[in-house]
Amino acid sequence: MARLNEDQLERYSRQLLLPGFGGAAQKALQSARVAMVGAGGLGSPVIEYLAAAGVGELHIIDSDSVELSNLQRQVIHARSPLGTPKAESAATAACAINPDCRAVPHVTRLTVENAEALLGGVDLVLDGSDNFPTRFLVNDACYLLGKPLISGAILRFEGQLTVFPNDHGADSPCYRCLFPEIPPPGAIPTCQEAGILGPVAGMIGTMQAVEALKILTGIGEPLVGRLLVVDALTMAFRSIRLHRDAECALNGDRPTMHGLGVYTEQGCRAADRACEPQRD
Repeated sequence: MARLNEDQLERYSRQLLLPGFGGAAQKALQSARVAMVGAGGLGSPVIEYLAAAGVGELHIIDSDSVELSNLQRQVIHARSPLGTPKAESAATAACAINPDCRAVPHVTRLTVENAEALLGGVDLVLDGSDNFPTRFLVNDACYLLGKPLISGAILRFEGQLTVFPNDHGADSPCYRCLFPEIPPPGAIPTCQEAGILGPVAGMIGTMQAVEALKILTGIGEPLVGRLLVVDALTMAFRSIRLHRDAECALNGDRPTMHGLGVYTEQGCRAADRACEPQRD
Protein backbone atom coordinates (compact mmCIF):
# COMPACT_ATOMS: atom_id res chain seq x y z
CA MET A 1 0.00 0.00 0.00
CA ALA A 2 1.20 3.52 -0.81
CA ARG A 3 2.50 5.77 1.93
CA LEU A 4 0.07 8.05 3.71
CA ASN A 5 -0.27 11.41 1.98
CA GLU A 6 -0.07 14.76 3.77
CA ASP A 7 -3.83 15.06 4.27
CA GLN A 8 -3.99 11.55 5.74
CA LEU A 9 -1.06 12.20 8.05
CA GLU A 10 -2.90 15.27 9.36
CA ARG A 11 -6.32 13.59 9.54
CA TYR A 12 -5.07 10.56 11.48
CA SER A 13 -2.30 12.32 13.41
CA ARG A 14 -3.80 11.81 16.88
CA GLN A 15 -4.14 8.06 16.52
CA LEU A 16 -0.80 7.72 14.72
CA LEU A 17 0.79 9.05 17.92
CA LEU A 18 -0.61 6.20 20.01
CA PRO A 19 1.83 3.58 21.34
CA GLY A 20 1.63 0.43 19.23
CA PHE A 21 -0.44 2.11 16.54
CA GLY A 22 1.53 4.11 13.97
CA GLY A 23 1.58 3.83 10.20
CA ALA A 24 1.28 0.04 10.03
CA ALA A 25 -1.99 0.07 11.98
CA GLN A 26 -3.35 2.91 9.86
CA LYS A 27 -2.57 1.04 6.67
CA ALA A 28 -4.30 -2.04 8.12
CA LEU A 29 -7.43 0.06 8.67
CA GLN A 30 -7.29 1.46 5.15
CA SER A 31 -7.20 -2.04 3.67
CA ALA A 32 -9.91 -3.41 5.99
CA ARG A 33 -13.38 -4.45 4.88
CA VAL A 34 -16.08 -4.30 7.55
CA ALA A 35 -19.79 -5.14 7.55
CA MET A 36 -22.25 -3.38 9.86
CA VAL A 37 -25.57 -5.19 10.25
CA GLY A 38 -28.04 -2.47 11.15
CA ALA A 39 -27.72 1.30 10.72
CA GLY A 40 -29.74 2.25 13.79
CA GLY A 41 -28.84 3.21 17.34
CA LEU A 42 -25.77 0.95 17.52
CA GLY A 43 -24.78 1.28 13.90
CA SER A 44 -24.76 5.08 14.00
CA PRO A 45 -21.67 5.54 16.21
CA VAL A 46 -19.97 2.46 14.77
CA ILE A 47 -20.21 3.79 11.21
CA GLU A 48 -19.20 7.31 12.20
CA TYR A 49 -16.15 6.28 14.21
CA LEU A 50 -14.92 3.59 11.82
CA ALA A 51 -15.23 5.97 8.88
CA ALA A 52 -13.44 8.72 10.82
CA ALA A 53 -10.65 6.32 11.83
CA GLY A 54 -9.95 5.45 8.22
CA VAL A 55 -11.51 2.01 7.66
CA GLY A 56 -11.25 1.51 3.92
CA GLU A 57 -14.55 -0.20 3.14
CA LEU A 58 -17.79 -0.24 5.12
CA HIS A 59 -20.70 -2.42 4.04
CA ILE A 60 -23.90 -1.17 5.68
CA ILE A 61 -26.81 -3.64 5.74
CA ASP A 62 -30.27 -2.34 6.65
CA SER A 63 -33.69 -2.64 5.01
CA ASP A 64 -35.46 0.11 6.99
CA SER A 65 -36.01 3.77 6.21
CA VAL A 66 -35.48 6.81 8.42
CA GLU A 67 -38.44 7.64 10.68
CA LEU A 68 -38.93 10.56 13.04
CA SER A 69 -38.85 8.27 16.10
CA ASN A 70 -35.34 7.10 15.09
CA LEU A 71 -33.66 10.46 15.48
CA GLN A 72 -33.56 10.44 19.30
CA ARG A 73 -30.75 7.86 19.17
CA GLN A 74 -29.87 7.12 15.53
CA VAL A 75 -27.87 10.30 15.21
CA ILE A 76 -26.21 9.49 11.89
CA HIS A 77 -29.53 10.16 10.12
CA ALA A 78 -30.15 13.63 11.56
CA ARG A 79 -29.63 15.36 8.21
CA SER A 80 -31.43 12.84 6.01
CA PRO A 81 -35.02 13.32 4.86
CA LEU A 82 -37.57 11.04 6.47
CA GLY A 83 -38.17 8.00 4.31
CA THR A 84 -34.56 7.74 3.12
CA PRO A 85 -33.21 4.16 3.33
CA LYS A 86 -31.03 3.99 6.44
CA ALA A 87 -28.23 2.18 4.62
CA GLU A 88 -28.02 4.97 2.04
CA SER A 89 -28.29 7.72 4.68
CA ALA A 90 -25.51 6.17 6.75
CA ALA A 91 -23.28 5.60 3.72
CA THR A 92 -23.66 9.24 2.68
CA ALA A 93 -22.77 10.39 6.19
CA ALA A 94 -19.72 8.09 6.35
CA CYS A 95 -18.33 9.46 3.09
CA ALA A 96 -18.97 13.01 4.27
CA ILE A 97 -16.99 12.32 7.45
CA ASN A 98 -14.08 10.83 5.53
CA PRO A 99 -13.71 10.68 1.73
CA ASP A 100 -11.07 7.96 2.22
CA CYS A 101 -13.86 5.59 3.31
CA ARG A 102 -15.78 3.64 0.67
CA ALA A 103 -19.23 3.12 2.18
CA VAL A 104 -21.42 0.57 0.40
CA PRO A 105 -25.14 0.59 1.24
CA HIS A 106 -27.12 -2.65 1.05
CA VAL A 107 -30.81 -1.77 1.29
CA THR A 108 -31.90 -5.26 2.24
CA ARG A 109 -32.53 -7.46 5.23
CA LEU A 110 -29.86 -10.05 5.98
CA THR A 111 -31.29 -13.43 5.00
CA VAL A 112 -30.20 -17.03 4.64
CA GLU A 113 -30.06 -16.45 0.89
CA ASN A 114 -27.77 -13.39 0.94
CA ALA A 115 -25.72 -13.85 4.15
CA GLU A 116 -22.74 -15.51 2.51
CA ALA A 117 -22.59 -12.95 -0.30
CA LEU A 118 -22.84 -9.99 2.09
CA LEU A 119 -20.53 -11.26 4.84
CA GLY A 120 -18.18 -13.62 3.06
CA GLY A 121 -15.91 -10.96 1.61
CA VAL A 122 -15.31 -8.85 4.73
CA ASP A 123 -12.73 -9.09 7.50
CA LEU A 124 -15.02 -8.29 10.43
CA VAL A 125 -18.75 -8.10 11.17
CA LEU A 126 -20.56 -5.93 13.73
CA ASP A 127 -24.11 -6.77 14.75
CA GLY A 128 -26.39 -3.87 15.65
CA SER A 129 -29.66 -5.64 14.86
CA ASP A 130 -32.70 -5.37 17.12
CA ASN A 131 -34.24 -8.84 16.89
CA PHE A 132 -33.21 -12.35 17.83
CA PRO A 133 -33.70 -14.08 14.46
CA THR A 134 -31.20 -11.70 12.85
CA ARG A 135 -28.76 -12.07 15.76
CA PHE A 136 -28.85 -15.85 15.42
CA LEU A 137 -28.43 -15.61 11.65
CA VAL A 138 -25.48 -13.22 11.94
CA ASN A 139 -23.83 -15.49 14.51
CA ASP A 140 -24.30 -18.66 12.49
CA ALA A 141 -23.13 -17.14 9.23
CA CYS A 142 -20.06 -15.57 10.88
CA TYR A 143 -19.16 -18.83 12.61
CA LEU A 144 -19.49 -20.89 9.44
CA LEU A 145 -17.55 -18.31 7.43
CA GLY A 146 -14.88 -17.88 10.11
CA LYS A 147 -15.51 -14.14 10.51
CA PRO A 148 -15.02 -12.38 13.87
CA LEU A 149 -18.25 -10.88 15.20
CA ILE A 150 -18.73 -7.95 17.57
CA SER A 151 -22.17 -8.25 19.12
CA GLY A 152 -24.01 -5.43 20.89
CA ALA A 153 -27.51 -5.14 22.34
CA ILE A 154 -29.44 -2.40 24.16
CA LEU A 155 -32.74 -2.05 26.02
CA ARG A 156 -34.11 0.71 28.27
CA PHE A 157 -31.12 1.88 30.36
CA GLU A 158 -28.88 -1.13 29.76
CA GLY A 159 -26.53 -2.48 27.14
CA GLN A 160 -24.23 -5.41 26.58
CA LEU A 161 -21.26 -6.16 24.37
CA THR A 162 -18.99 -9.08 23.53
CA VAL A 163 -16.69 -10.37 20.80
CA PHE A 164 -16.98 -13.79 19.19
CA PRO A 165 -13.74 -14.59 17.31
CA ASN A 166 -15.28 -17.52 15.41
CA ASP A 167 -11.80 -18.94 14.94
CA HIS A 168 -13.08 -22.40 15.87
CA GLY A 169 -10.71 -22.38 18.83
CA ALA A 170 -11.24 -24.86 21.64
CA ASP A 171 -12.25 -22.23 24.22
CA SER A 172 -13.98 -19.60 22.06
CA PRO A 173 -17.75 -19.27 22.60
CA CYS A 174 -20.29 -18.24 19.99
CA TYR A 175 -23.66 -16.52 20.41
CA ARG A 176 -25.43 -19.89 20.63
CA CYS A 177 -23.20 -20.81 23.57
CA LEU A 178 -24.74 -17.85 25.38
CA PHE A 179 -28.29 -18.25 24.02
CA PRO A 180 -28.84 -21.87 22.86
CA GLU A 181 -32.41 -21.15 21.77
CA ILE A 182 -34.26 -18.03 20.70
CA PRO A 183 -36.41 -16.65 23.54
CA PRO A 184 -40.12 -17.27 23.00
CA PRO A 185 -42.11 -14.43 21.40
CA GLY A 186 -42.89 -11.72 23.95
CA ALA A 187 -40.37 -12.95 26.53
CA ILE A 188 -38.04 -10.00 25.95
CA PRO A 189 -39.56 -6.67 24.85
CA THR A 190 -38.14 -4.73 21.95
CA CYS A 191 -36.93 -1.13 22.15
CA GLN A 192 -40.15 -0.16 20.39
CA GLU A 193 -42.11 -1.74 23.24
CA ALA A 194 -39.89 -0.91 26.23
CA GLY A 195 -37.99 2.19 25.15
CA ILE A 196 -34.32 3.08 25.07
CA LEU A 197 -32.31 5.99 26.45
CA GLY A 198 -30.56 7.38 23.39
CA PRO A 199 -27.02 7.78 24.78
CA VAL A 200 -27.03 4.12 25.87
CA ALA A 201 -27.02 3.23 22.19
CA GLY A 202 -24.15 5.64 21.73
CA MET A 203 -22.18 4.08 24.59
CA ILE A 204 -22.47 0.50 23.37
CA GLY A 205 -22.02 1.39 19.70
CA THR A 206 -18.91 3.41 20.50
CA MET A 207 -17.46 0.48 22.43
CA GLN A 208 -18.24 -1.78 19.47
CA ALA A 209 -16.20 0.61 17.32
CA VAL A 210 -13.32 0.45 19.83
CA GLU A 211 -13.34 -3.35 19.68
CA ALA A 212 -13.37 -3.23 15.89
CA LEU A 213 -10.33 -0.95 15.76
CA LYS A 214 -8.49 -3.21 18.23
CA ILE A 215 -9.16 -6.31 16.14
CA LEU A 216 -8.33 -4.69 12.82
CA THR A 217 -5.05 -3.20 14.04
CA GLY A 218 -3.97 -5.95 16.45
CA ILE A 219 -3.69 -3.64 19.46
CA GLY A 220 -5.03 -4.33 22.92
CA GLU A 221 -7.06 -7.29 24.14
CA PRO A 222 -10.46 -7.81 22.47
CA LEU A 223 -13.50 -8.60 24.61
CA VAL A 224 -13.37 -12.33 23.85
CA GLY A 225 -14.88 -14.70 26.39
CA ARG A 226 -16.33 -11.80 28.35
CA LEU A 227 -19.77 -10.18 28.26
CA LEU A 228 -19.66 -6.52 29.29
CA VAL A 229 -22.97 -5.41 30.83
CA VAL A 230 -23.62 -1.70 31.41
CA ASP A 231 -26.33 -0.20 33.63
CA ALA A 232 -26.49 3.48 32.70
CA LEU A 233 -28.73 4.40 35.66
CA THR A 234 -26.00 3.51 38.15
CA MET A 235 -23.11 3.65 35.64
CA ALA A 236 -22.16 0.15 36.80
CA PHE A 237 -20.06 -2.04 34.50
CA ARG A 238 -19.97 -5.82 34.97
CA SER A 239 -17.80 -8.31 33.10
CA ILE A 240 -19.25 -11.81 32.93
CA ARG A 241 -16.96 -14.67 31.91
CA LEU A 242 -18.26 -16.68 28.96
CA HIS A 243 -17.27 -20.23 28.02
CA ARG A 244 -17.81 -22.41 25.00
CA ASP A 245 -20.75 -24.74 25.51
CA ALA A 246 -19.68 -28.31 24.78
CA GLU A 247 -23.33 -29.06 23.92
CA CYS A 248 -23.71 -26.10 21.55
CA ALA A 249 -25.40 -27.15 18.31
CA LEU A 250 -22.97 -25.03 16.29
CA ASN A 251 -19.77 -24.79 18.33
CA GLY A 252 -19.92 -27.84 20.60
CA ASP A 253 -17.96 -31.06 20.71
CA ARG A 254 -20.50 -32.80 18.48
CA PRO A 255 -22.12 -30.03 16.41
CA THR A 256 -25.43 -30.76 14.70
CA MET A 257 -25.48 -27.54 12.67
CA HIS A 258 -23.41 -27.56 9.51
CA GLY A 259 -25.31 -24.92 7.56
CA LEU A 260 -27.62 -21.97 8.09
CA GLY A 261 -30.95 -22.64 9.70
CA VAL A 262 -34.51 -21.33 9.81
CA TYR A 263 -34.81 -17.94 11.51
CA THR A 264 -38.19 -16.76 12.76
CA GLU A 265 -39.60 -15.36 15.98
CA GLN A 266 -40.88 -18.88 16.68
CA GLY A 267 -37.39 -20.37 16.73
CA CYS A 268 -34.03 -20.73 15.05
CA ARG A 269 -33.22 -24.28 14.10
CA ALA A 270 -30.76 -25.99 11.82
CA ALA A 271 -31.51 -26.64 8.17
CA ASP A 272 -29.71 -28.24 5.27
CA ARG A 273 -28.72 -25.05 3.47
CA ALA A 274 -24.94 -25.04 3.21
CA CYS A 275 -22.78 -22.06 4.11
CA GLU A 276 -19.25 -23.12 3.27
CA PRO A 277 -16.42 -21.81 5.44
CA GLN A 278 -14.34 -19.18 3.67
CA ARG A 279 -10.70 -18.55 4.41
CA ASP A 280 -8.76 -15.56 3.17
